[in-house]
Amino acid sequence: MSQIKKIVRSSCRGCHGVCQVLVHIQDDRVVKVTGDPESPISRGYICPKGQAAPELLYHPDRVTTPLRRKGKRGENRWTPISWEEALSEMVEEFSRIKRESGPEFVAIGQGTGRPYTEFTIRFANAFGTPNFVGPGHVCYLPRVMASGMTAGRLPVADIYGLGGETPACMLIWGCNITHSGSADGMCGGMLERAIKKARKVVVIDPRRIGPVKRADYWLQIRPGTDAALALAMIHTIIGENLFDHEFVDKYTFGFDKLTEHIREFTPEWAESITRIPADVIRAVARTYATTPPACLQWGNGVDMNSCNFQTARALLILSAITGNIDRPGGDVFWVPPDAIKPKSVFVNPDQAGKQFMPPESKNRMLTAGMFPLWAETPHAPSFWHAQVTGDPYRVRAMWIVGSNPLLTQTQSLKIEESLKRHIEFTVVSDFFLTPTAQLADLVLPAATWLEQDDVVSLHKIWCVLARKKVAQIGEARDDRDVILELAHRLGLHEAFPWTSWSNYIEWLLEDSGMNFDQFCERGIVVGKMQYHKYRTQGFQTPTGKFEIFSTITEHLGASPLPVYREPSYTPVSRPDLTNEFPLILISGGKNRYFFHSEFRQIPSLRKASPDPLVEIHPDTAKSLSIDDGDWVSVESPYGSVQMKARLFDGIAPDVVHAQHAWWYPEEGPPEYGWKRSSVNLLFGEDGFDPETGSEPMKCYVCRVRKVEAC
Repeated sequence: MSQIKKIVRSSCRGCHGVCQVLVHIQDDRVVKVTGDPESPISRGYICPKGQAAPELLYHPDRVTTPLRRKGKRGENRWTPISWEEALSEMVEEFSRIKRESGPEFVAIGQGTGRPYTEFTIRFANAFGTPNFVGPGHVCYLPRVMASGMTAGRLPVADIYGLGGETPACMLIWGCNITHSGSADGMCGGMLERAIKKARKVVVIDPRRIGPVKRADYWLQIRPGTDAALALAMIHTIIGENLFDHEFVDKYTFGFDKLTEHIREFTPEWAESITRIPADVIRAVARTYATTPPACLQWGNGVDMNSCNFQTARALLILSAITGNIDRPGGDVFWVPPDAIKPKSVFVNPDQAGKQFMPPESKNRMLTAGMFPLWAETPHAPSFWHAQVTGDPYRVRAMWIVGSNPLLTQTQSLKIEESLKRHIEFTVVSDFFLTPTAQLADLVLPAATWLEQDDVVSLHKIWCVLARKKVAQIGEARDDRDVILELAHRLGLHEAFPWTSWSNYIEWLLEDSGMNFDQFCERGIVVGKMQYHKYRTQGFQTPTGKFEIFSTITEHLGASPLPVYREPSYTPVSRPDLTNEFPLILISGGKNRYFFHSEFRQIPSLRKASPDPLVEIHPDTAKSLSIDDGDWVSVESPYGSVQMKARLFDGIAPDVVHAQHAWWYPEEGPPEYGWKRSSVNLLFGEDGFDPETGSEPMKCYVCRVRKVEAC
């Protein structure tokens, strides 16, 4: 008679939350994953993605051995090969191209921040290529950059109450992790707990998301106009003398300049832009400023527009002038555990291995100088444009780790053309043969989180979690283990001095007095949190203060004080398109059951979310003769996709919201129907934020019409 032999405490990585979980094993097989009720960071919370981990682990379509293409790209003809053959081929091709053309002709691509991030960027720097390509310009990094230039580090909402207080007022801005599960190391379940405790809750979102049920104010903002609202709130707080005088006087730089700068940004000015009544803007500003401690839980909604950096700066200033920076229950700078080496590049910049990059390499980056504040890595849409045009040059090889850019990035058709015709040698590391992997020369089988040993600290920072390997499917390998071996084969020993992945883990723990098994027994190590650190340490900025007036931004040629910029594709900025494309398109909202383009082939998740949805207000749908569940065509000046209509009165009549990254694994290779419903096909190659290159993916123009069923 079979029985559950053991339960292993681990940490999930189905998305960004890194929730602690219990892995149930029966007859040497993982049978279920449940939330860990004793976890101080997730309290038993688990989302559907975490619950579905066994389905992912044992899915019959997983890539379980390295594959080499035979025949033409996209023919779905593969030959299984050994890891020795695969790695030898990569060494040969990368070395040859580096020798013939230079290291910049080999690019490294990755998806959203994952455990492998600690090694992918390190590998690129050590190899000597500045062409490290990812989605950071529209996800998280603009907020990180704005925070670094303003306060030295990224502040995070203190929803865990490590200082004895949780937020009394919560400002939830463009963030929906109570639905999606998590983001940036923040657990959606813990955010929900904090919302229940708060005295005041304000939600800024074009859609009626879950936290609106408990909100005192829901500001249904016109998409893309967040900076105008933030500036008007600053205007109110300063004009009504609601700011924290002690913090402003002692710890900020440039408040006097802000006072003059902000005069024109009245709530009445913002009302005409945002559609939020001036009296509501004033009421919200007063509530936020007079209900301490207050926190800002922001999200990806801040990132994906033509004014993302300036918006982030304005929101940081809101937190600072109200005295909510680094106070219990406010927006804090996490303190990592002392005894375990931090892997996060936000805490330990050397972890990225930039010291190994030749100084001249940065000037050879494909998009060098294109955007003044986006200078560390290539701008992804412009990178793919260069592959098609050859201007200024094309990379010859690319290793794409954990990413499916045909679905998750814009310029999708250019990406397809690049991978089919212009890049000589492409390697993809993934769980499955995706539309992107079908265009590769080599596909490497990646390990799931259930197949990894790890010391987890990428996003959490304030704590470190244990992840224990409990299974092994085929020849799947941890991407970092593969990078480490490839680095050694390429002679990059200085940047990768560890003899093996287990040796690296022990190095991370060597100062703690624990080996990995002992660390797993403990499960979690928490940093000793300190608040108000700026009182003795100042801020890590050129002035040593919180820079309301940013000296770095001024030096780089951007506005040193936050400004509002109308998005590039709206009825206001493009009235010539209004008749043909009268609706405002929001995309990029996270689906609870998927992580970007992942998990469409997982039965339980796909059953819960079988079709790509576009939300339409019932009145708008009625005017277009569209019923709930009808298939519709969503069209922009650049393309069209088909989705299923969902009638939703929690959205403005002239706004629609389309899910992203849809493809159909069940339709089979090589395309898996990816061109039918991928909303990223609707965006053009302009309208970028002039400072960061961000794209207006949450504020575009479109039209919707009914079509025959797909």
